[in-house]
Amino acid sequence: MKWQNAIKDFQLFLKIERGLSKNTIDSYTRDLEKLLNFLKKNKMNLSPISIDELTVQQFIYEIAKEVNSRSQARIISGLRSFFDYLIFEDYRKTNPTDLIEAPKIGRKLPDTLSEDEINELITAIDLSHPQGERNRTILETMYSCGLRVSELITLKISDLFFEEGFIRVIGKGNKQRFVPIHYNAQKYISFYINDIRNHISPKKGFEDTVFLNRRGKGLTRQMIFIILKDLAIKIDLSKKISPHTLRHSFATHLLKNGADLRAIQQMLGHESITTTEVYVHLDKSYLKEVVETFHPRK
Repeated sequence: MKWQNAIKDFQLFLKIERGLSKNTIDSYTRDLEKLLNFLKKNKMNLSPISIDELTVQQFIYEIAKEVNSRSQARIISGLRSFFDYLIFEDYRKTNPTDLIEAPKIGRKLPDTLSEDEINELITAIDLSHPQGERNRTILETMYSCGLRVSELITLKISDLFFEEGFIRVIGKGNKQRFVPIHYNAQKYISFYINDIRNHISPKKGFEDTVFLNRRGKGLTRQMIFIILKDLAIKIDLSKKISPHTLRHSFATHLLKNGADLRAIQQMLGHESITTTEVYVHLDKSYLKEVVETFHPRK
Protein backbone atom coordinates (compact mmCIF):
# COMPACT_ATOMS: atom_id res chain seq x y z
CA MET A 1 0.00 0.00 0.00
CA LYS A 2 1.33 3.43 -1.03
CA TRP A 3 1.13 6.43 1.28
CA GLN A 4 -0.74 8.66 -1.17
CA ASN A 5 -3.40 6.00 -1.77
CA ALA A 6 -3.80 5.38 1.96
CA ILE A 7 -4.08 9.12 2.69
CA LYS A 8 -6.65 9.59 -0.10
CA ASP A 9 -8.77 6.71 1.25
CA PHE A 10 -8.45 8.11 4.76
CA GLN A 11 -9.65 11.52 3.55
CA LEU A 12 -12.77 9.92 2.04
CA PHE A 13 -13.38 8.03 5.28
CA LEU A 14 -13.16 11.23 7.33
CA LYS A 15 -15.50 13.05 4.98
CA ILE A 16 -18.13 10.37 4.37
CA GLU A 17 -18.07 8.23 7.50
CA ARG A 18 -17.16 10.82 10.13
CA GLY A 19 -18.61 13.91 8.45
CA LEU A 20 -15.60 16.10 9.26
CA SER A 21 -15.13 19.54 7.73
CA LYS A 22 -12.66 20.26 4.94
CA ASN A 23 -10.47 22.29 7.31
CA THR A 24 -10.22 19.38 9.77
CA ILE A 25 -9.46 16.89 6.99
CA ASP A 26 -6.79 19.24 5.62
CA SER A 27 -5.23 19.41 9.08
CA TYR A 28 -5.08 15.58 9.33
CA THR A 29 -3.57 15.45 5.84
CA ARG A 30 -0.84 18.00 6.62
CA ASP A 31 0.22 16.01 9.68
CA LEU A 32 0.45 12.79 7.66
CA GLU A 33 2.49 14.60 5.03
CA LYS A 34 4.90 15.70 7.77
CA LEU A 35 5.41 12.02 8.64
CA LEU A 36 5.88 11.16 4.97
CA ASN A 37 8.49 13.92 4.55
CA PHE A 38 10.32 12.63 7.64
CA LEU A 39 10.52 9.15 6.09
CA LYS A 40 11.81 10.54 2.77
CA LYS A 41 14.34 12.77 4.49
CA ASN A 42 15.75 9.81 6.43
CA LYS A 43 15.53 7.44 3.43
CA MET A 44 13.20 5.07 5.24
CA ASN A 45 11.37 2.94 2.70
CA LEU A 46 8.40 2.12 4.91
CA SER A 47 4.76 1.80 3.88
CA PRO A 48 1.70 2.67 6.00
CA ILE A 49 1.47 -1.04 6.79
CA SER A 50 5.12 -1.69 7.65
CA ILE A 51 5.94 1.46 9.63
CA ASP A 52 6.64 0.55 13.26
CA GLU A 53 6.31 2.15 16.67
CA LEU A 54 10.00 3.11 16.94
CA THR A 55 9.90 5.05 13.65
CA VAL A 56 6.78 6.95 14.68
CA GLN A 57 8.42 7.77 18.03
CA GLN A 58 11.48 9.11 16.20
CA PHE A 59 9.20 11.27 14.06
CA ILE A 60 7.40 12.67 17.12
CA TYR A 61 10.75 13.37 18.78
CA GLU A 62 11.91 15.34 15.71
CA ILE A 63 8.67 17.26 15.27
CA ALA A 64 8.69 18.20 18.98
CA LYS A 65 11.72 20.39 18.25
CA GLU A 66 9.64 22.49 15.84
CA VAL A 67 6.14 22.74 17.29
CA ASN A 68 4.53 23.42 20.67
CA SER A 69 2.87 20.88 22.97
CA ARG A 70 -0.61 21.60 21.63
CA SER A 71 0.48 20.93 18.05
CA GLN A 72 2.32 17.76 19.12
CA ALA A 73 -0.83 16.46 20.79
CA ARG A 74 -2.86 17.21 17.66
CA ILE A 75 -0.35 15.44 15.40
CA ILE A 76 -0.31 12.35 17.63
CA SER A 77 -4.10 12.32 17.68
CA GLY A 78 -4.24 12.59 13.88
CA LEU A 79 -1.73 9.76 13.40
CA ARG A 80 -3.64 7.60 15.88
CA SER A 81 -6.85 8.13 13.89
CA PHE A 82 -5.08 7.26 10.63
CA PHE A 83 -3.66 3.99 11.93
CA ASP A 84 -6.97 3.14 13.62
CA TYR A 85 -8.56 3.54 10.19
CA LEU A 86 -5.99 1.12 8.68
CA ILE A 87 -6.80 -1.40 11.43
CA PHE A 88 -10.53 -0.92 10.76
CA GLU A 89 -9.91 -1.72 7.07
CA ASP A 90 -7.81 -4.81 8.04
CA TYR A 91 -4.57 -3.39 6.61
CA ARG A 92 -2.83 -3.47 9.99
CA LYS A 93 -3.14 -5.44 13.20
CA THR A 94 -1.66 -2.87 15.60
CA ASN A 95 -1.48 0.90 15.97
CA PRO A 96 2.14 2.17 16.25
CA THR A 97 0.97 5.19 18.27
CA ASP A 98 -0.68 3.16 21.05
CA LEU A 99 2.21 3.54 23.49
CA ILE A 100 3.05 7.12 22.53
CA GLU A 101 1.89 9.54 25.18
CA ALA A 102 0.66 12.94 24.08
CA PRO A 103 2.15 15.89 25.99
CA LYS A 104 -0.05 17.33 28.70
CA ILE A 105 -1.46 20.70 27.73
CA GLY A 106 -3.31 23.15 29.88
CA ARG A 107 -6.69 24.35 28.79
CA LYS A 108 -6.08 27.70 27.11
CA LEU A 109 -8.74 30.26 27.87
CA PRO A 110 -9.74 32.24 24.78
CA ASP A 111 -9.00 35.95 24.52
CA THR A 112 -12.03 38.23 24.60
CA LEU A 113 -12.79 41.86 23.93
CA SER A 114 -14.91 44.12 26.09
CA GLU A 115 -18.07 45.63 24.63
CA ASP A 116 -16.27 48.98 24.44
CA GLU A 117 -13.38 47.40 22.51
CA ILE A 118 -15.84 45.81 20.06
CA ASN A 119 -17.43 49.23 19.52
CA GLU A 120 -14.01 50.83 19.04
CA LEU A 121 -13.09 48.30 16.36
CA ILE A 122 -16.31 48.86 14.45
CA THR A 123 -16.14 52.65 14.81
CA ALA A 124 -12.59 52.62 13.40
CA ILE A 125 -13.80 51.27 10.04
CA ASP A 126 -13.52 53.80 7.23
CA LEU A 127 -17.03 53.99 5.75
CA SER A 128 -16.03 56.31 2.92
CA HIS A 129 -15.54 53.37 0.55
CA PRO A 130 -17.74 50.32 -0.20
CA GLN A 131 -15.34 47.89 1.49
CA GLY A 132 -15.88 49.85 4.70
CA GLU A 133 -19.61 49.16 4.68
CA ARG A 134 -18.90 45.52 3.92
CA ASN A 135 -16.32 45.24 6.70
CA ARG A 136 -18.65 46.83 9.26
CA THR A 137 -21.34 44.34 8.27
CA ILE A 138 -18.84 41.48 8.62
CA LEU A 139 -17.85 42.47 12.16
CA GLU A 140 -21.45 43.09 13.21
CA THR A 141 -22.51 39.69 11.83
CA MET A 142 -19.64 37.73 13.40
CA TYR A 143 -20.13 39.35 16.78
CA SER A 144 -23.95 39.30 16.75
CA CYS A 145 -24.16 35.63 15.78
CA GLY A 146 -20.92 34.17 17.18
CA LEU A 147 -19.89 32.77 13.80
CA ARG A 148 -16.70 30.92 12.98
CA VAL A 149 -14.76 32.60 10.17
CA SER A 150 -15.48 29.64 7.86
CA GLU A 151 -19.21 30.02 8.60
CA LEU A 152 -19.09 33.73 7.81
CA ILE A 153 -17.37 33.48 4.43
CA THR A 154 -19.72 30.69 3.28
CA LEU A 155 -22.91 32.43 4.47
CA LYS A 156 -25.53 32.50 1.68
CA ILE A 157 -28.27 35.00 0.91
CA SER A 158 -30.63 32.00 0.94
CA ASP A 159 -29.53 31.37 4.56
CA LEU A 160 -31.04 34.67 5.72
CA PHE A 161 -34.49 34.37 7.31
CA PHE A 162 -34.92 37.91 8.59
CA GLU A 163 -38.71 37.75 8.95
CA GLU A 164 -38.23 34.92 11.44
CA GLY A 165 -35.16 36.61 12.97
CA PHE A 166 -32.74 33.75 12.21
CA ILE A 167 -29.89 32.84 9.90
CA ARG A 168 -29.00 29.30 8.86
CA VAL A 169 -25.39 28.38 9.56
CA ILE A 170 -23.51 25.41 8.12
CA GLY A 171 -20.95 24.52 10.77
CA LYS A 172 -18.31 21.87 11.36
CA GLY A 173 -19.02 18.51 9.75
CA ASN A 174 -21.64 20.16 7.50
CA LYS A 175 -23.99 20.38 10.49
CA GLN A 176 -26.80 22.90 10.17
CA ARG A 177 -28.08 25.19 12.91
CA PHE A 178 -30.30 28.25 13.13
CA VAL A 179 -28.94 31.25 15.03
CA PRO A 180 -30.96 34.30 16.13
CA ILE A 181 -29.72 37.51 14.50
CA HIS A 182 -29.92 40.91 16.17
CA TYR A 183 -31.91 43.58 14.31
CA ASN A 184 -28.78 45.78 14.06
CA ALA A 185 -26.94 43.05 12.15
CA GLN A 186 -30.04 42.51 9.98
CA LYS A 187 -30.08 46.22 9.18
CA TYR A 188 -26.41 46.28 8.16
CA ILE A 189 -26.67 43.10 6.07
CA SER A 190 -29.75 44.40 4.25
CA PHE A 191 -28.04 47.71 3.51
CA TYR A 192 -24.87 45.97 2.31
CA ILE A 193 -26.78 43.59 0.01
CA ASN A 194 -29.11 46.23 -1.44
CA ASP A 195 -26.77 49.24 -1.69
CA ILE A 196 -23.24 47.84 -1.98
CA ARG A 197 -23.27 44.24 -3.14
CA ASN A 198 -25.78 44.88 -5.94
CA HIS A 199 -23.08 46.98 -7.69
CA ILE A 200 -20.78 43.93 -7.85
CA SER A 201 -21.17 41.23 -10.51
CA PRO A 202 -20.75 37.88 -8.70
CA LYS A 203 -18.53 35.34 -10.41
CA LYS A 204 -19.98 31.95 -11.27
CA GLY A 205 -20.56 29.95 -8.10
CA PHE A 206 -20.74 33.04 -5.86
CA GLU A 207 -24.16 34.35 -6.88
CA ASP A 208 -25.66 33.35 -3.51
CA THR A 209 -22.64 34.22 -1.32
CA VAL A 210 -23.32 37.16 0.99
CA PHE A 211 -19.86 38.71 1.32
CA LEU A 212 -17.90 39.32 -1.88
CA ASN A 213 -14.60 40.94 -2.76
CA ARG A 214 -14.33 43.63 -5.44
CA ARG A 215 -13.87 40.97 -8.13
CA GLY A 216 -17.13 39.23 -7.25
CA LYS A 217 -15.64 36.22 -5.47
CA GLY A 218 -16.04 35.07 -1.89
CA LEU A 219 -13.68 36.32 0.79
CA THR A 220 -10.88 34.14 2.16
CA ARG A 221 -10.22 33.38 5.83
CA GLN A 222 -6.94 35.29 5.51
CA MET A 223 -8.78 38.41 4.34
CA ILE A 224 -10.92 38.46 7.50
CA PHE A 225 -7.77 38.09 9.63
CA ILE A 226 -6.17 41.03 7.79
CA ILE A 227 -9.25 43.24 8.22
CA LEU A 228 -9.24 42.63 11.98
CA LYS A 229 -5.48 43.00 12.34
CA ASP A 230 -5.52 46.37 10.56
CA LEU A 231 -8.37 47.63 12.76
CA ALA A 232 -6.58 46.47 15.92
CA ILE A 233 -3.49 48.45 14.90
CA LYS A 234 -5.65 51.46 14.07
CA ILE A 235 -7.14 51.64 17.59
CA ASP A 236 -3.82 50.68 19.22
CA LEU A 237 -5.29 47.50 20.72
CA SER A 238 -2.66 45.62 22.73
CA LYS A 239 -4.52 42.28 22.65
CA LYS A 240 -3.73 39.78 19.92
CA ILE A 241 -7.05 39.14 18.17
CA SER A 242 -8.46 36.95 15.42
CA PRO A 243 -11.94 36.32 13.98
CA HIS A 244 -12.40 33.73 16.72
CA THR A 245 -11.98 36.49 19.31
CA LEU A 246 -15.31 37.96 18.20
CA ARG A 247 -16.95 34.55 18.62
CA HIS A 248 -15.48 34.17 22.12
CA SER A 249 -16.57 37.68 23.01
CA PHE A 250 -20.12 36.96 21.80
CA ALA A 251 -20.38 33.91 24.07
CA THR A 252 -18.74 35.59 27.06
CA HIS A 253 -20.95 38.68 26.88
CA LEU A 254 -24.09 36.54 26.59
CA LEU A 255 -23.09 34.50 29.63
CA LYS A 256 -22.18 37.61 31.60
CA ASN A 257 -25.60 39.11 30.86
CA GLY A 258 -27.41 36.03 32.14
CA ALA A 259 -27.84 33.76 29.10
CA ASP A 260 -28.24 30.03 29.69
CA LEU A 261 -25.15 27.93 28.93
CA ARG A 262 -27.22 25.41 26.94
CA ALA A 263 -28.61 28.20 24.75
CA ILE A 264 -25.07 29.47 24.10
CA GLN A 265 -24.01 25.91 23.24
CA GLN A 266 -26.74 25.67 20.59
CA MET A 267 -25.93 29.07 19.10
CA LEU A 268 -22.20 28.27 18.87
CA GLY A 269 -22.86 24.83 17.41
CA HIS A 270 -20.82 22.99 20.07
CA GLU A 271 -21.53 19.26 20.16
CA SER A 272 -20.58 19.00 23.82
CA ILE A 273 -21.49 21.33 26.67
CA THR A 274 -17.96 20.87 28.04
CA THR A 275 -16.63 22.88 25.07
CA THR A 276 -18.96 25.75 25.95
CA GLU A 277 -18.11 25.58 29.64
CA VAL A 278 -14.74 27.21 28.98
CA TYR A 279 -16.57 30.55 28.97
CA VAL A 280 -17.60 30.04 32.59
CA HIS A 281 -13.93 30.38 33.55
CA LEU A 282 -13.58 33.76 31.87
CA ASP A 283 -15.51 35.85 34.33
CA LYS A 284 -15.25 34.91 37.98
CA SER A 285 -17.25 38.01 39.00
CA TYR A 286 -20.22 36.62 37.08
CA LEU A 287 -20.05 33.34 39.00
CA LYS A 288 -19.84 35.20 42.31
CA GLU A 289 -22.89 37.25 41.33
CA VAL A 290 -24.84 34.08 40.43
CA VAL A 291 -24.12 32.53 43.83
CA GLU A 292 -25.01 35.73 45.69
CA THR A 293 -28.25 36.09 43.72
CA PHE A 294 -29.54 32.54 43.62
CA HIS A 295 -28.01 30.66 46.55
CA PRO A 296 -30.72 29.55 49.04
CA ARG A 297 -28.57 30.83 51.96
CA LYS A 298 -28.09 34.31 50.50
